[in-house]
Amino acid sequence: MTTAIEQARPRAGTAPAAKTASRRQGSDFSRLSARITEAGLMTRRPLYYAVRLSLVALAFAAGWVALFTVGTSWWQLAVAAYLGVVYGQLALVAHDLAHRQVFRGRRASEVFGRAVGNLCIGMSYGWWMNKHTRHHANPNHEDLDPDVAPDILVWSREQAAEARGLPRFIGRHQAALFFPLLTLEGFNLHVSSVRALRQPHMKRRGLEAGLLLLHTAGYLGALFTALPVGMALVVLLVHHAVFGVYLGSIFAPNHKGMPTLKGDERPDFLRRQVLTSRNVRGGLLTDIALGGLNYQIEHHLFPSMPTPHLRKARPLVRDYCAELGIPYHETGLIASWREALRHLKDVGAPIREAGAAGARPAD
Repeated sequence: MTTAIEQARPRAGTAPAAKTASRRQGSDFSRLSARITEAGLMTRRPLYYAVRLSLVALAFAAGWVALFTVGTSWWQLAVAAYLGVVYGQLALVAHDLAHRQVFRGRRASEVFGRAVGNLCIGMSYGWWMNKHTRHHANPNHEDLDPDVAPDILVWSREQAAEARGLPRFIGRHQAALFFPLLTLEGFNLHVSSVRALRQPHMKRRGLEAGLLLLHTAGYLGALFTALPVGMALVVLLVHHAVFGVYLGSIFAPNHKGMPTLKGDERPDFLRRQVLTSRNVRGGLLTDIALGGLNYQIEHHLFPSMPTPHLRKARPLVRDYCAELGIPYHETGLIASWREALRHLKDVGAPIREAGAAGARPAD
């Protein structure tokens, strides 16, 4: 089977063309970058972010006001679901802060990033920064991208063949279990954040730990002050389940089911980012719901580009890829989930096949 990455490489048997392509590859991204810069798409958008951050902050405050005003009523489940969506929007803001889309300086980005991530969400900004930076450097690389490292789920047939224990058990039906498992992702972010405090890469771990502790104390204190214990626990579960599913639904379409790399496979920067990423078509509502990450190709090429410019960059990037013969993959939201689930089912095949072979009676 020929992958998109193989298709984008110069063909054998055309030595002059191959040499020309080789000389050009190193400057392919720089030419695209020049076009993007000339179009003014790397210019910061302070007013946009001032409005966006203010609206998300108001939505966050409104959720907690509602928690205390609705009272002992099962309408609190609607409040919990609302807070789950708001937490997702907060995570998207933290993402933009980490990429310095909002502030040029590192200090301001870190201060606001920790305020949004650690204090408001309970997710370590330092842990997420380390993980996400490695992902951006090598998207979909099985050895280098932490987002496709085998854990509960497996992302390639090779990982499936080597899976043991719980991943092997889940891997048989991981496509069907994917969205149900996302209900646990909100809790996983908290656990991973605490575990990361012991990692040597973590900077300002005292500050990170203190802010996480403040979040936990404030969150649980508010829940158990406003509600009876049983209802508070149900609200907590619904809140984090919706948060996890929403967050997973945003990030799953970005790379899952796209070509993967391993070993020494290292295409140049432009191809590495484009060939492993998927865009999601849609209008303004899609842009808001996915926080601009529906333009995943443009975001990976220009991580510090302000979110409202990603839509404008799309035709420039798409046309440039067409000039170079680089596949540019874009689909609808539902189709993107379908492609990701189809990939999960396909890579789990070795586990199912091994189980079926073991279940057959010996001749």
